[in-house]
Formats: sequence, structure tokens, C-alpha cells
Amino acid sequence: MRELELKYGINPNQKPARIFVPQGAELPLTVLNGRPGYINFLDALNSYALVFELSQATGLPAAASFKHVSPAGAAIGLPLSETDKLAYFAPEYGREPSALACAYIRARGADRVSSYGDWIALSHECDEDTALAILPEVSDGVIAPSYSEKALEILRKKKKGGYNIVRIDPDFVPDSTEIRTVYGVTFEQGRNTAKITDELLQNAVTENKALPDSAKRDLLLAMITLKYTQSNSVVYCKDGGAIGVGAGGQSRIHCTRLAGGKADNWYLRRHEKTLNLPFLPNLPRPVRDNAVDAYISADYADEALASGVWETLFTQKPEPLTADEKKAWLRAQTNVALGSDAFFPFGDNIERAAKSGVRYVAQPGGSIRDDNVIAAANKHGMVMYFTGLRLFHH
Repeated sequence: MRELELKYGINPNQKPARIFVPQGAELPLTVLNGRPGYINFLDALNSYALVFELSQATGLPAAASFKHVSPAGAAIGLPLSETDKLAYFAPEYGREPSALACAYIRARGADRVSSYGDWIALSHECDEDTALAILPEVSDGVIAPSYSEKALEILRKKKKGGYNIVRIDPDFVPDSTEIRTVYGVTFEQGRNTAKITDELLQNAVTENKALPDSAKRDLLLAMITLKYTQSNSVVYCKDGGAIGVGAGGQSRIHCTRLAGGKADNWYLRRHEKTLNLPFLPNLPRPVRDNAVDAYISADYADEALASGVWETLFTQKPEPLTADEKKAWLRAQTNVALGSDAFFPFGDNIERAAKSGVRYVAQPGGSIRDDNVIAAANKHGMVMYFTGLRLFHH
């Protein structure tokens, strides 16, 4: 099959719509269930490219949670701690889940509010453990190179049997040239085949040059995630997963603040008070996600608790997480890796990153104020690399 007709394009009024490959070629995709749409396939192909490259770079299974052609989260298959399991609402397996399941649970856990209705990408065959992790989540679909029979049986239960399940040929090699049409004008460029490896981490420009293996891994993760995130973009990573993605901003400092705010929420979801919120039984996951997000927000104690909203969420009124407690918790966070898809024009980005525990930075360099940015990194004892590689994605 060389083409697939779609219900409509990005919006319902945009018809006709299809995906196709040139004459003589075959689509590398097979729809096993559901009817994916135009945006679904944009998410599917961008997200699979990310996890394929991430797995190739690290040697571990990888997963991504995509929304509107940017990752809400991306991660590799490292084991989950007990805190991870609680913070991410991981299923009760009664055993340690597979590495691929851990990767998806981490990716979804980066920003569970933004991941509502996500598209999932998996680097390896979707197994039963991963399908069980996907089953309770609100999601539009999944792409993977293959699926076990048990995984397919589980996933086909979602959305009353209409869940989108796509298989991609893992041996497919995209054409070296990319073509798109905008307002009747055709654009052509070479596909971004730049390899993200530790060779990019050779030019340490700060006084501190100590880079542990875990930080090197997280910097590679950040850069590969940036490669498939709508620009401008900044990504914070920790423990093998993205914990804050700032995508599609016109200002780099706003991307840094957005990603930093998401990283702060990731930390606060792991606070003892948050982990022990007394939720009502059988509360839907999206409601729990929104409740956690509200609980850690600045106005929750003043508004939600005072107005009695807690009665619809909790078995008893939870004790507020105070501003002082939040500040103390966030000050204790450290060893975060940060990547930027283009240079930092001012040191204010570094100052904001430091507030969210960033210690390792990878960015292209090349600003006329590089000296100011380096001085800010030195002030905070950071390790910063100039990679010389811009990673814009549009």
C-alpha cells in the first residue's frame, strides 16, 4: 500500500486528506486497529523517530508521550523507584515491570497533565507490561515496530475497541530529502541526520568539567528530545527521563521558564505530602492528575481548600503544601541536565535553570554574549558544553 486516505486533515474542514509515498514505494506503516488521523500520524512519525534514535544512542528501550508534534515526555527504560511508582501512578504489577514499560511510565510521568490524550511511541515490541501501563491512560494511539499477541489483546480494549494501533517497519529508512508545501510554495531540504553522540560533549567551556556518566546520558537524552521538539525549545532531564519540556516559544527565556516550571512541578509531585494525598477511591486518573497539579499550585490552599473542592477529591481535607515547604523542597533538587536547541543569548536563562537544580548544560554556543552565559554558569558551579550543533525543528 502506498497511500492511506484520512477522514480529514488538521481540522475537520480540511478535506481531502491522505498520507502517501512516491510511486514504487510502500508505506512503512500498518494500521492494526482504529482509524488514525492527520495529526495522529504527524505525532506518530515524529515520536517514533525520537525513540528510535534515543534507543540507538543509549542501547535501552525508549518511549515518548507526544502532543501536537512535540514531546510532553521522553525516557529510557531504567528501573522505577518506589517514589517513581507512586508519583507516576504506575500499575500494580506485583513484580518489576519490563524496561519498555518503565520507559513509558517515565515518559508519561514527565508531565501527566500535558500527556492527557497523548500519542505514544515505543522503540521496541510492545509487550504485555507496557500495554497494561497504557490501558488506564487517556491516549489517542500508539506506534511500535511490533506487538505481542497479549499486548494487542489489551490495547484493543481501549476506546470501546477503537484505539489507534500502528505498526511501523523498523527497517524503514526515510528519504534523505524532505519536502513540504506551504501556501502553494514547495520547500525542500535535507533531512536532519545529525548524530547525537557524546562526541558533542567535548568542548566544556566552564571551570567545572566533571561529568558523571548519568549526566552524560541525560544530556544526550535532552539533545535527542530537542531534535524532535518544536522550536524554540529547552529540555530539563533527570534520571533517564525528560522532566520539563518548553516547546514552541518565540523567546528562549520563556522556554527556559516554561520547562523549569514543569520540572518544578515534577519535583513537587514527589513531595511526601503530595505522594500521600488521600484520594477518594476509584477517582479517574485525569481527575487525580488535575488535583495534584492544583494542589501544588500557588493558589490551591487559598482557593480550592477554602471553597470545599477537596470534598470531591479526597477522603479528608489534605494539609496544604506551604510556600516555605515548596521553596525548601525545590532548593534541595540538583544534578539536572539541560539542553537548548540554540544558543542562550543572555545569562538569565542560566539563572532560571539554576533555580530548578540544573548542574549540566549542553547548548550550541555562538552568542555575542557567550562570556556572560559562561560567567553565569561558573557562578553556579555548572558544567556547560558548547556542542556547535543547532537543533531547530519546525
